[in-house]
Amino acid sequence: MATRDPRREARFPAIEKRYGEPMSHWFKVMAKLEGKRYPEQMAHLQENHGFSREHANALVMFSRGSTSAQRFATPSSYFKSINAQQARTIKAIFAAIKAKHPSLKLVIAWNKPTLQLGSEYVLGASTTKGYILINPFSKAVIVAMQPKMKGLRVLKHTVSLPNDWVVDAKLVQAMAKARISELK
Repeated sequence: MATRDPRREARFPAIEKRYGEPMSHWFKVMAKLEGKRYPEQMAHLQENHGFSREHANALVMFSRGSTSAQRFATPSSYFKSINAQQARTIKAIFAAIKAKHPSLKLVIAWNKPTLQLGSEYVLGASTTKGYILINPFSKAVIVAMQPKMKGLRVLKHTVSLPNDWVVDAKLVQAMAKARISELK
């Protein structure tokens, strides 16, 4: 899986090609929408001009001054941005997995710390104020591991963990092993 250019303007050639107008035209459209809320700007582009969500988001966010979708350059910069307890828990989850699978690389993908095998994602983590989410990038892995996740909130694509979760090393290692097996 190739890493995409996080700059918003990297989408501009595709926008020009797909919607048949130069970017100067789209900047004029956005100037008319200045002061409107993000959802209104997105809806205008999607409903009136047939923009995909990705293209609309790139244009809206660029027009609002956000030139890049990349917020964190490194996992450590991500960990500095979150609650210290959450950072400790996520680091412990990744450490437990890397103890069994040392070839995995910790990277930032979709602005979240993610363990990667080659170009494939094995397990990622994200946070909200109240909990941590882990994502094995496979619904089949979640279904297979669900019997071992007693007391955890299991969602369609993620597992919700308390911020102070005592890491079940066997569980997260089994999740990683199952995901790696899918990739081979």
